[in-house]
Amino acid sequence: MVRKSDHMSFPSLKNDLIIRAAFGEVVERVPVWIMRQAGRYLPEFREERKKHDFFTICQTPELACEVTLQPIRRFDLDAAIIFSDILVIPQALGMEVQMKTGVGPVFPDPLVQPSDLDKLESNVDVRTKLNYVYEAITLTRHKLEGKVPLIGFSGAPYTLMGYMIEGGGSKTMSKAKKWLYQEPEASHKLLKLLTKVTIAYLIEQVAAGAQLLQVFESSAEFLGPALFEEFSLPYLEEIAVGVKQGITQRGLGDVPLIVFAKGAYHSISKLSYAGYNVVGLDWTVDPNIARDFVHIAVQGNLDPCALYSPKEDLITKTTDMVRQFGVRNYIANLGHGIYPDMDPESVRTFVDTVHRVSEEIMRKGDPYSQLYT
Repeated sequence: MVRKSDHMSFPSLKNDLIIRAAFGEVVERVPVWIMRQAGRYLPEFREERKKHDFFTICQTPELACEVTLQPIRRFDLDAAIIFSDILVIPQALGMEVQMKTGVGPVFPDPLVQPSDLDKLESNVDVRTKLNYVYEAITLTRHKLEGKVPLIGFSGAPYTLMGYMIEGGGSKTMSKAKKWLYQEPEASHKLLKLLTKVTIAYLIEQVAAGAQLLQVFESSAEFLGPALFEEFSLPYLEEIAVGVKQGITQRGLGDVPLIVFAKGAYHSISKLSYAGYNVVGLDWTVDPNIARDFVHIAVQGNLDPCALYSPKEDLITKTTDMVRQFGVRNYIANLGHGIYPDMDPESVRTFVDTVHRVSEEIMRKGDPYSQLYT
């Protein structure tokens, strides 16, 4: 199976555990990475933020590369994820996004009514508008020197739509959901545009050197089963099909896709048939139930707050997680992004425990490790 294009002569990959796990192959130990692993909990990242604002880091390939590499230097992680933000797509469509300290992303001029869709650059060329992301990916692939694979990513259409209408984060997403109920036609029009742009964006990430892709439907938790199946799932499916077709047509190899729909516990079985290789799980999903309903590889799902635990308790919780999921078709991660006040040593404990426990299970020939071959 061809897994990547050699068109840029990247360094040979030395650790392909996460790629093999995503494809359902046998691995020597469970691979592990952490959502938001490059971020504010690291003192070296905070030093960069003293010198540069958030989107300057995102839009400067050398800076994005540097912060992507920071956690790889510190921890024995099995993947890097390019430092960027899901909101670069709304920016590419012509919307202004500001990152305000203590608040988060803010849209000064959000979408208020369907006629506002006319303000968007519907024919945007993501190869030009988001070229800084691709340059960062290519540079990072070289700087990694093949140590671990590089993950690219995008926000999913409904999550992006929510930010664009709410004007930032929201505890209810009520403005965005109001569109779903009162303006379903306009909602689908926007979601179709975001899907088209997302597909093009992800394909270009692979062309630039991304070796895995994750789609973040972080706002799925605000949708019940019916709304999720109408306004989220079809577009997630379209992205999976479109990206796989696109990278195949361009001879870019076979790149695994991960879907993470936070809070969509009601639809994890359907997500496993949506065209992805891995279903990411948040911390509310019981590992045993997940294994009953998901027929492909899974990723997750320790509660991010568990990293506040004393070291021995964290080791116990991580050990239990690995044993419940088993060591086949599994990528260890948190159930959501790491929090900015986390002690980096807790990350080290988590990562090292995943590796140690999974290696012990395999070495002992634990029957449980064979459940998900």
